[in-house]
Amino acid sequence: MPDHPPQKIRRILRVATYNIFFALAGLALIALAGEVYLRLTKPSTTPFLPTSFVPKVGLILTPNAEVRWTIHMDFWTVSRTNSLGFLDREPVSGERAASSCHIAMIGDSMVEAREVPIADKFHVRLEELAARHLPHLDITTSAYGQSGTGQINQLPYYDAFARHLSPKLVVLVFVINDFYNNSPIMSSVAWKILPDRQPYVTATRDENGAIKLRPPYPDWRMFRFPQLPKSHYVRIVEYLESRSYFVQGLKNNLTSSLSPDRYRWTNWPELQSRYPGYESLLEELRPTSLWDLDQLYDKKTLSPFLENELAFTAFALDQFAERAERDGASLVILATHAMGSRGHAFFNHMNALAEARGIPVISQYDYICRQGGEMRDARWARDGHWNAQGHQWAAEALLEYLEKNPEVCNGPVPREMP
Repeated sequence: MPDHPPQKIRRILRVATYNIFFALAGLALIALAGEVYLRLTKPSTTPFLPTSFVPKVGLILTPNAEVRWTIHMDFWTVSRTNSLGFLDREPVSGERAASSCHIAMIGDSMVEAREVPIADKFHVRLEELAARHLPHLDITTSAYGQSGTGQINQLPYYDAFARHLSPKLVVLVFVINDFYNNSPIMSSVAWKILPDRQPYVTATRDENGAIKLRPPYPDWRMFRFPQLPKSHYVRIVEYLESRSYFVQGLKNNLTSSLSPDRYRWTNWPELQSRYPGYESLLEELRPTSLWDLDQLYDKKTLSPFLENELAFTAFALDQFAERAERDGASLVILATHAMGSRGHAFFNHMNALAEARGIPVISQYDYICRQGGEMRDARWARDGHWNAQGHQWAAEALLEYLEKNPEVCNGPVPREMP
């Protein structure tokens, strides 16, 4: 006898309930297995970046502290800062540096390189390569890197830390975001801190339009812009993320769907209220995400505003060039792979500034091409920073420069100070 409609519906509902239950149970088991696996195999769950404010220098990592860094995919690293507050070995003594060809690497997150162990960093690799291939040069190195900084912000790294080691060569590691990091107003918009209240050495124009340095502001946290209100959905995701390795990894792969507020990176009405008279400027800087600030410079012809802000990068290079000449050091720029080479807008803007000042430029992009490598192999799959191969290629590019220019280890004669 055929089922009556109510019985048929009940049977369908029962089967559907069973299927849903087993599907949810399966997902729960997968999540549990993933959680257990990640907790057993990964060293940390939450990034930990202790920072300290140093007068005249600005915000750096806390000296002699443990740093944990991960994007919950690709890498999980645990390192320690040295006594200066940089992710590097302890600096060599002044006597050892003076008796060697000491090279100081200065830059942002590419030099800080939280993503790899210190032993894999390009300056350490360079020492090892030089010891094998150029032992007569007696290369020693030190690295001074802080994420989110440009060359203007990095000037005190040379003045306070690198200079006393009498480097024969100073390497400025240039990345695409240095253009906006050197601009006081663009970096202000990016980090949501007023231009004259930033925790780094910055620059400003005086009443005559001349650029001058401005010291870091110690109470910068009081002047951060209000954060956007978070939806209940985002709050729930963040709560789960803070407690689960598995959710962290899932969120990293599905960021756009799990965290819809990610790209609402600043509150534009609030920003406009803090920059009266800058409405047209803010509209030019109004991207969908922080990363689009980089892309503003990926154009052959820049707007008048961007050309004006490029002067701050020129000023920073002038400052480093003056210091190198004063102290008898050579100066070179290492352009990272993402900068491209001649014909690429990022590289062209930077290279024009370098050529005008007689600063040699090493293109990691060109070096990788000559080795038959792929740019994607220099970086992590889900993170734009160098992986171990990227650091190796950077070290090899610098080694090639030293092979062709061994005279930099002699160093020019420091000029007389007035």
